[in-house]
Amino acid sequence: MDKLINLIMMLFREPKYQPLRYLGVGAWNTVFGAFVYAALHYFFNTRIHYLLLIIPANIFAITNAFLCYKYIVFQTEGKGWREYFKCYLVYGWIALLNAGFLYLLVTFAHLHPSIANCFCILTSTTISYFSHKHFSFRG
Repeated sequence: MDKLINLIMMLFREPKYQPLRYLGVGAWNTVFGAFVYAALHYFFNTRIHYLLLIIPANIFAITNAFLCYKYIVFQTEGKGWREYFKCYLVYGWIALLNAGFLYLLVTFAHLHPSIANCFCILTSTTISYFSHKHFSFRG
């Protein structure tokens, strides 16, 4: 048990494991974001267009991601509101890209919106790592 705890602490503290922490948090946030979008679509699909559901889904997902990136991945101190704002800048343009990609996948590939959203998430994960590393949480 001590070895497992030591391994977890090493993964959490060592800067060289930052990409691994990012992937772990990214996996969590992917599941979280997909679940939030699917839940919103399930409850509101008859009243709100699937593209508009991206807005509240992204607010929840960005806030979750910010907290995990700040405290688990990049482990920055202070500058919370500034970093949170930068996260929104990064995710804002990614959300616009996702909306266009989602539209194309639903309209032309005839995918269900929740399935199409999963493809969008894969693309945005890669772009967001480099954006956050070099912009949002830059030391």
